[in-house]
Formats: sequence, C-alpha cells, structure tokens
Amino acid sequence: RMPSCLLKLTRVLLSNKLRALFILIFMLVSLGYLTLYWRTTEDSNDSALYSLSMEPSCAHSVPFSHPQPSGTPPSRGNVFFVETSEQTKPGYLFSCSVESAARTHPEASVVVLMRGLGKGNASLPKHWVFSLLSCFPNVQIQPLDLPELFSGTPLAKWYLWPLRRWEPYLLPVLSDACRIVLMWKYGGIYLDTDFIVLRNLENLTNAMGIQEDDELNGAFLSFSPKHEFMELCMKDFVENYNALIWGHQGPKLLTRVFKKWCPTRTIQSMSCKGVRALAPEVLYPIPWENWKKLFEATSALELQKLLRNTFAVHIWNKLSHSTRLEIPSQALLAQLYSQFCPATYAKMKQD
Repeated sequence: RMPSCLLKLTRVLLSNKLRALFILIFMLVSLGYLTLYWRTTEDSNDSALYSLSMEPSCAHSVPFSHPQPSGTPPSRGNVFFVETSEQTKPGYLFSCSVESAARTHPEASVVVLMRGLGKGNASLPKHWVFSLLSCFPNVQIQPLDLPELFSGTPLAKWYLWPLRRWEPYLLPVLSDACRIVLMWKYGGIYLDTDFIVLRNLENLTNAMGIQEDDELNGAFLSFSPKHEFMELCMKDFVENYNALIWGHQGPKLLTRVFKKWCPTRTIQSMSCKGVRALAPEVLYPIPWENWKKLFEATSALELQKLLRNTFAVHIWNKLSHSTRLEIPSQALLAQLYSQFCPATYAKMKQD
C-alpha cells in the first residue's frame, strides 16, 4: 500500500497542478543555470592559467609613443642592438640588455636588428623573449638586411666578396661593421647584447668607452649621424682589413682611428675635437680579466660604491656565458638583473 504521507502529497499535487508545474520548471532552470556557471568559471580559470604559463606579464611595460612600422628607416635618437648570427632563440642576458635599455630610454626607439628573422611581414618566432619584449612599446624587433645596411658605404663592396663567409671571425667582424655603419647612417646609440643599462645614455654623445689602458671598446658607441669620425672608421675598416686577427676591426680599429684623430700616443679619459673617450668606470667598471667578480656575492653598499659613476655594465658574455648564476642570490650579476630588468629576472626565477 502507498504510504499515507506520499498519498497526501499526491492529492496536493493533483489539486494544484499549475503551481506544481511552475515549481518543477523553476527547479530545473535553476539547476541548469548553476551547472553552466560552474563550467564557465572552470574554463575561465583554466584559460587564465594557460595564458599565464605561456605569456609573460606586461606589468613592467613602459609608456611610449607609437613605434615606427617594421621596415621603416630608423629615426634619429635610436638605441640599436644587432644580432649577426642566424639564431632566433635569445637568452636571458639578451632579454635583460634590451629590457634595461627600454626602461632607461622610454622616449627612444630601441631597435633590435636580427639577421635570422624573415623579411617582410613575417611574424616573430614563438619564443618567450619576443613575448616579454613585446610588453615594451618602444622596442622594435626587425630583420637585419646586411646588403641594404651596407649600401652607399665603403663596406658595400667589402661585404659582397664571395669568400667572406669562410673567414674565422666573420660573425664578430660583421657586428663590428654593422655598428659603425649604423652610427654613420642614422646616429644614436649602439650597444652589444651583453650590456645591462643602469642610466639614460643620451647625454654621452659622440663617445666611446675605454675598456683598459690605451684601448677603446666599441660595445658602446654614441654618435650623431654622418659624423666624420665614423666615416674615418668605415674607411679604416676597408683599407686596413685583416680577418685573421681577433679585434682588429673592433677595439683595435677604434683605437687606431682615435689616435690619428687627436693625435695622441696614449688614450685616457679625454675629449678630442668633439669626440670623447669615457673613463672605464662609465661602461666597463669590471675589467674583462676580472669578469668572475660578476658571480661573487656583493653587498648593497659595495655595489653602490662600485657603480656610482657607471651608466651601463658590460658583462663580457664571451667569457662568462658558461658560468652558472644562482637565482636568487647576492651575486653581483643577479642583483643587476633584479634591479634593472625585473621582467627578465621574474622569468629567470620562474624557470
């Protein structure tokens, strides 16, 4: 027999058919809505987590006016970086160099020219460095077109020699060539991709840095366009070319030309006919022979004292690239990453 309570419920429902139907529909709609809400919330959370893992945060971006379209000739006042190899998967130091330059030069275009990128409207490779640097609206990453860059200069014919590719130091020599042509054609600032920039460099005009006694280094150059000193450098590059000696087209070239420009037998911190040789502590506070100091623990007071007259720090990547850097740590280099390229540093800690 049917229980008495169930029998009473059946009689109530039969006597209130419309009300019961309404309650039933309301319960079904409410259940469906709750199910849809929770599924949407879960999908949204999953999507957010996926995006977070794939793309870096742009919380560290800097304000800037609209950059030039890709392929547009660079304007005056740019900061240039050049990658003459075909590689398109740069590392932490490359990222930090560009980021630190973008932060310290928010009103300038930071132009990164890479030989490995496709010409035209080809999209950038899917790599975290490009995603991270896209957060900075003043950074432009463009293909490096060497024949176009060298056209109209003494280096155009030099570059087209068919046996050039077999030279032992071709990539650094190409880099040496690019920087002096960029300075002559467009002016601005050139930096190697193993610099960490601490301050704005725009007041260091028509200048180079002394890396050690009586020798200049071209890892930093700052010149107005069509400057006579850069024109002399291009001529010396071709006339005194020697592919077999390391640095002959780089530091040794700049040193040769500067000594003729002054003239002088020795180079020290000086200004000569409008061209400056900057003291080592301005750009090379850590000499190349002491590069291991970059990986040593350094107190905040010692770091401040070391860098009080420094605008940028050269990391000597050719010597230091294979040395392990603990992150986080009190190593001098780790502190530089933390303070001057925090977006790159966050990626390093995540990895």
